[in-house]
Order: sequence, then structure tokens, then C-alpha cells
Amino acid sequence: MGAGDVGLAEVDWCEEKWATVEALYLRALDSRSENSILNDHAAAEAFERVDYDLARHGGPKGGITPFMLAVRAKQVDSWTADFLARHPDATVLYLGCGLDSRAFRLGLPADVRWIDLDLPDIIELRGKLYPRHDQHQMIGASAFDPAWLGKIPADRPVLIIAEGLLMYFPEDDVRALFQRLTSRFETGELIFDGVAPWVTRLSAAMHWPVRDPRDIEQMDSRISLLSEVSLVAHHAIIPVRRYRALFRLMHAIPVTRNMARQFRFGF
Repeated sequence: MGAGDVGLAEVDWCEEKWATVEALYLRALDSRSENSILNDHAAAEAFERVDYDLARHGGPKGGITPFMLAVRAKQVDSWTADFLARHPDATVLYLGCGLDSRAFRLGLPADVRWIDLDLPDIIELRGKLYPRHDQHQMIGASAFDPAWLGKIPADRPVLIIAEGLLMYFPEDDVRALFQRLTSRFETGELIFDGVAPWVTRLSAAMHWPVRDPRDIEQMDSRISLLSEVSLVAHHAIIPVRRYRALFRLMHAIPVTRNMARQFRFGF
């Protein structure tokens, strides 16, 4: 292990912690591709500092998984860039950020306040992998703990990102989170993804399905749907022919087209 490497051998690796490193690896791998979807060189630099034996832990997921993660992140990047173009002095609140490097791979306006939030052990690891700068703050807490929110200034439009997070929690918890967020901030947007009911039935870890985005509007009267997109709608940017064809086929079939969608709400 080099002088700048982060030793992870003593970390108590639960499934959630391993998933954060695996996702980091997949973004780093994508950045090395000739037809990279994300061009996430910050992820590649961060992963090079991780002293961790991938093979020992079964290696990262292959197949369709890397492309699902990449196109999901690409859409969030696009919506984030659009919001910041309209609100260059905004606050961005990234809930359940994991080891994602969005704050570093996007060119942020000089006046943006960017806050990454995740559980304390993940935030501790982020602090070792990524540089600090004046725009960027990290908070170690559960997104569903009400205590941290009062510490966030509410003086600017806010973009709230909850990527790959909300489906793992009960609907009542998600509703309460939405209501706390919209009560705290005067105006903003909320970006998150959701899965179909049949997907949650196949996963013991998932609890909250999205049947219809209009149901989400009933959870909080302040929010309204701005746009939604299926993950498999992005088939044109998949660089590998067989997976591009698979995405196209999945998009043509309603049950698979709607199995995972991304939503942007305004309030």
C-alpha cells in the first residue's frame, strides 16, 4: 500500500459498505472506457487510493449492472447541471451520497453550496478519498434523522438528490422526509429513483415501490412532477452492442420499461 492509499482491511464490511466501494469501482471502470458514459475521472483517482482486494470479495457485479448505474448517474448529472444553470448560487443536498463523486465530476458554479450526506462511517471514508474545498460540506448522519436538517441554511433554492436510496425505506419514512424537506426550504427540486412493485417483491431489502408518480404528489401537497424517465430509455448511449440491444428490448416492454424510473419533482 502506497503512502497515499487508504487502508480498508480493518473496516467492518457490511453489505452496504461494500456496495459503496463496488459502485465507485464501476464508475472508475467506466471512466477508462473509450466510450465512457460518465467520464468520471474523479472516481478513478479515488479508487486508485483504495487498498482493497476486489477478487477476495467476489469481484464487482458484471453484466447489465454497470450500465444501469452509469445511465442512472448520467441522468442525475444532466438534471443537476440544468438546475445549477438556472440557480448558480443554489444549495445541493445529496442524501445517501455513498462514495459518489458528482461534486467533483461536474463543473460547479463558484457560488454553489454542495452538501454530501451519508452515515458517519461512509463520510469518514469520503474524507480520505476526496479533496476538500470551500463549496463542499460533508455531514455524517442518516437522511431520515430529523436532527441534521435544521443545521442546513435555507436561504437559497435547493436541489435535493436521493439516488438509489428511497426504495430501501418504508413509505411512511419517505413521506415524513419529503415533508421535512419541503417545510425547510422555500423552493427547489427533488431528484430520486424508484422501482416497480414487482421489483420490491423480489428484493427483501426494498420496501417502497412507485406505482404512479401521482401517488407521490399525494404524499406531500407541495411537490409536483416535472419529469420522469425510465432507466432503460437510455439505450442509445450504451457502448456494448448486446447490452444496448437488451436495453432497447426492455424499453419496448411496459413491465420492464417501468421497473426502474427516475423522477424530478419541483416545489
